[in-house]
Amino acid sequence: MEFKMNVGEALMDAVMGYAVVFLGIALLVLVVMLTGKVMTAKKAAPAAPAAEKTAVTVTPIPHEAEAPGAAGDLKLYDTPDRDAAMIMAIVADELKIPINELRFISIREVHRK
Repeated sequence: MEFKMNVGEALMDAVMGYAVVFLGIALLVLVVMLTGKVMTAKKAAPAAPAAEKTAVTVTPIPHEAEAPGAAGDLKLYDTPDRDAAMIMAIVADELKIPINELRFISIREVHRK
């Protein structure tokens, strides 16, 4: 069985094939974008009450309370003392440097959106 197609039919088949592929890719892009918006909306919903905490509390450690070998004032921005101590310990451990050889100037909690 022999199948013959003229140039016009071949061109029409090619255009239809490209159109179907292009439409499929466009639909895939649309699905990915909608999924991204749904995921960010779900992630942002619980974060809304946290946005009300805009007050910044600065807790400088006074000079007279410094221990021998201390490196000066440490400013804490919305960070509890316990969390600051854990952060400093983790940094010292990761760098493999004794904590008394490091100088921390300030610690601030960063909220990502």
